Amino acid sequence: MNKNENDTADIISTGSNEIDRRLGGGIPKSSLMLVEGDEGAGKSTVAQQLVWGGLNDGLKTSIYTTEQNINSLLRQMASLGQDVTDFFLMNELEVYPLVISPDEEDAESLFEKLGTHMKNNLDSDIIVVDALTTFVSQSGGDQIQDFFSNCKSLCEKGKVVICTVHAKAFDEEFLLRIRSLCDAYLRLTVQSAGNRLIKAMEVAKIRGAEMTTGNITGFDVEPGLGIRIVPITRARA
Repeated sequence: MNKNENDTADIISTGSNEIDRRLGGGIPKSSLMLVEGDEGAGKSTVAQQLVWGGLNDGLKTSIYTTEQNINSLLRQMASLGQDVTDFFLMNELEVYPLVISPDEEDAESLFEKLGTHMKNNLDSDIIVVDALTTFVSQSGGDQIQDFFSNCKSLCEKGKVVICTVHAKAFDEEFLLRIRSLCDAYLRLTVQSAGNRLIKAMEVAKIRGAEMTTGNITGFDVEPGLGIRIVPITRARA
């Protein structure tokens, strides 16, 4: 097998050639990915793009969401040109809405149940948690690190685990510890470009990608089309 064939076997396409290029080819298999971003920076949209690519690669996917219910998630993805209804009806996509009580003890208990459910979710190739922010804000550091360590163990068994979290949910020192566990780390921001705001994605870490860490890509989210890459220089013109 030549190098290009081997590289292709080790990655999952996002379903977008432009995004694949920014990620050095796609999502590394058996990887733990953290997507951190500002409010409104497109964390859920990016995670859904990764889900879309995985489903179209024939990979069973589970989404644990604190952001939406099943119907709203399916509608949102369809509105961006990613109709996953058939995948859902065929059980290739499973959606688990998470309702978190403001009570801290309940939140910690749910965090433990989430980890256990993910561990027992043997059929899924890709597991997405969108978003971890409420869990993080109501849990201790040891519990959070244990969760990510368990996620890493799932990846060692061949799964891809993608977690989204709001910016500054972790303090800087703890973020460095979590980042060291992750195979991929995307940082999303909202930046001012003249009289408009644009979303920007920094590939802060990606396992095996032959690229300079810190490359920043601008993007828009368009109805019916999803993510559209926007060159930063043009966006700022």
